[in-house]
Order: sequence, then C-alpha cells, then structure tokens
Amino acid sequence: MSTATIAHNSWVLVCDGAKALILRNKGDQELLNLVPVEIFSGHQPPTRDLGTDRQGRVYQSQGGARSSMQETDWHDEAEVTFLVQVAEKLSGLVRHKDIANVVLVAPPRVLGILRKRLDPSTRAAVATEVAKDLVKFPIPEIERYLSE
Repeated sequence: MSTATIAHNSWVLVCDGAKALILRNKGDQELLNLVPVEIFSGHQPPTRDLGTDRQGRVYQSQGGARSSMQETDWHDEAEVTFLVQVAEKLSGLVRHKDIANVVLVAPPRVLGILRKRLDPSTRAAVATEVAKDLVKFPIPEIERYLSE
C-alpha cells in the first residue's frame, strides 16, 4: 500500500485537521517501532457556536439589486489554524532537535496546507509524504500500513 521508507530515528507526523501525532521511529526500515513524542488535539465546537447566523448582504451600486456574500466555513478556518500550530511545532522540533528526516502522513488537502506553512529548513528535512488519513488508527496499525 505505502512506498514510504522510514529510516531509524526518522520523525513521522501523522495528522488531519483536528488531531496530530508526532512519532519517532526507534526501529529500522523493515520493522518500524513508532514511539509517540507529542500528541495534539484541536477542539472544534459546533458551527452555531463559531460564527454569525447569516452571511452578509451586498447592495449593488446601481439599481436595487442585492446579493448575499459567501458564508465563511468556520470549521475550515479552525482546521487551518490548528495546522499552522502543528507546522510551527514541527519546525521548532526540526530546528532544536537537529532532525534530518521527517515523514508527513496526512490527507492530500492537509498536506497542501502543511507544505505552505512549513519553514524552508523543515521542508528540506521532509523525506517522504504519504497522502493518507491514518491519524484515527492505533500506532501498531499505522506501523503496519507504513511498512507495507
């Protein structure tokens, strides 16, 4: 399933828009032993608690026509904010712990957001990206998927 090569002492970020696991491979390439370093969880309240009831209205400059503005998706905004925090944390770890190999495991949309938010030194340390949502699985299943 996966073609990821995860060397000994590589760091693995497994995340989606609401939860992130930072893991370290204490095993080798064939027999992974992912050990949790940090676990983040974002809180997303119901939409009714996040924003206003109605989207705004725009009146045209000529005539009496009016139209509504696109409603903000507050869950998307919360997801991006969470991913910015995860990217900052990972960038800090790469700088302070002198990490050479990072593997990113996330859904494609989340990978795109992370790529934009990682600093250049962290992007240079990224060895592999796996476009899959594995954050909800227990660590042994993540190991099994990544070693296949």
